[in-house]
Amino acid sequence: MAVIDPIPTPSVPLTRPSTTVVTPPDSASFLIGSNDKSYRHQYSNIYFVRLRALRQHVEQQAQRKWSGVAGNPVFVPRVLDVEKGKLCFVIGTVYMEMPLKPNVLEDIARDRSIPAPPPREKYYSDSDSVTLEDESGRICLVGSRVTSTCLVTGVILGALGIETHTGDFEVVDLCYPGMAPQPTAGLEWPSWKVSDEIMDVDGTAPQVSDECIALVSGLEIGSLDAADGQLQLLAEYLTGEAGGLGEQSQSSCISRLIIAGNSFAPIDTSKGESERRSRKYGQEVPFSPHPTQALSAYLTDICRSLSVHLLPGPLDPAATILPQQPIPRAMFGGPSHYANFSSESNPTYINVSPSREPPSTSRTSQPGASSSKANGHVEKVDAVRSILVHSGQPLDDMFKYVPTPPITRMALAEATLRWRHIAPTAPDTLWCHPYFAKDPFVIPETPDIYVVGNQPAFATKLVSDDGSADGEEGSPKRCRIVLVPNFRQSGVLVLVNMRTLDVRRVQFAMQGMSAGGGET
Repeated sequence: MAVIDPIPTPSVPLTRPSTTVVTPPDSASFLIGSNDKSYRHQYSNIYFVRLRALRQHVEQQAQRKWSGVAGNPVFVPRVLDVEKGKLCFVIGTVYMEMPLKPNVLEDIARDRSIPAPPPREKYYSDSDSVTLEDESGRICLVGSRVTSTCLVTGVILGALGIETHTGDFEVVDLCYPGMAPQPTAGLEWPSWKVSDEIMDVDGTAPQVSDECIALVSGLEIGSLDAADGQLQLLAEYLTGEAGGLGEQSQSSCISRLIIAGNSFAPIDTSKGESERRSRKYGQEVPFSPHPTQALSAYLTDICRSLSVHLLPGPLDPAATILPQQPIPRAMFGGPSHYANFSSESNPTYINVSPSREPPSTSRTSQPGASSSKANGHVEKVDAVRSILVHSGQPLDDMFKYVPTPPITRMALAEATLRWRHIAPTAPDTLWCHPYFAKDPFVIPETPDIYVVGNQPAFATKLVSDDGSADGEEGSPKRCRIVLVPNFRQSGVLVLVNMRTLDVRRVQFAMQGMSAGGGET
């Protein structure tokens, strides 16, 4: 009689940690309120508001950076007041003159009988020029310092230099607003000691297990080469039903899943047999409920175990302009009944606070954790992780402005933190809502984690600033940037440790399937 080895089980049941969401302030919200729903305003208001919000930060950085420069440069409030041959610095908004950039006037004048040309992959060319403008006018920036710097339209900066006899501004140095303050920098995320009997991940010694968040984007459910097998593996991994003790222990530390856009595949508008078999609503619009039903089924399984945040993307049924508003919960039958399912805007801030209790009875607080006990209960820890997430449209649009190489997508993502702006190219080449009294894409506070979805490849970097540039003692800033790849093509799930901000990849692939990285 054959002897079958018993299925290994942990001596102590695995318990998933719970985290809570802290409502961000109104200044960090991307929801379009009733006061901002008008489309009568001019887009120039956004540039004026942006310049007014960031000018003082640039001036402070410039005064501090260039105070000891030989020649005693002076600050000129208006770009048209610059005097020839006199060293000075000015502050304004960058505008890129690019011949390859789309022009709405040319689109209007184009012959409608001729099909429109396909969109360009790059706007950059050797004929580009950089100008700096404010309320008074515009001046052209020249010099090697300008051509060797990563710049896009809409960036607020300060330029140090001299006006030449031709009327151009010869730039010596540039200055940006710098990373915004980070109130959460001094708050430590608590850790819980794990019993030696619980886990041994990846063959390492038992270690501290921290809460993690899972990041994924580009599920593209409904595509012709959908990664259905990988999607099922992803759902089973997140719910703790896949793998051995190591994988299950690892997945038990995940408290939240963030889906950063493109959950649905683009609609195939080509006419064919598939269209004739599909249901029709209206005249010529094919519609199939299968992608929505499939996504709802996956989310229902996941919501039974952990919280889910769903962002719309460029391929999803949401408005094209930014910020994209949340996808209606009514579209999702099963997950809409769960309180831990959140349909978010794109972009969005998600502020996460640690659990009120240790994940299990075998875990005890580490020394230094800012928690307190009262009547046998562990009180809430005053640590918060701020997560800024968007589905990739701003970074994709900025990538068209710069030469590659040498400038990479990670360099652009890092630059947005120092520019204090998520989407500087909006509304020039990136469609956005015509705000009148505010620019919601200005970064008021530096997030702990900055997530960009639907990127060609995975990349991550920990950006830090000691705060000396702000002149504030003891105000360090630290932000983990994560570029999340398309899951249908890569099969990659990203895990971020909420205490240490370390990053780990988990790849799902099935032999014989090209989708989801199955051929690698």
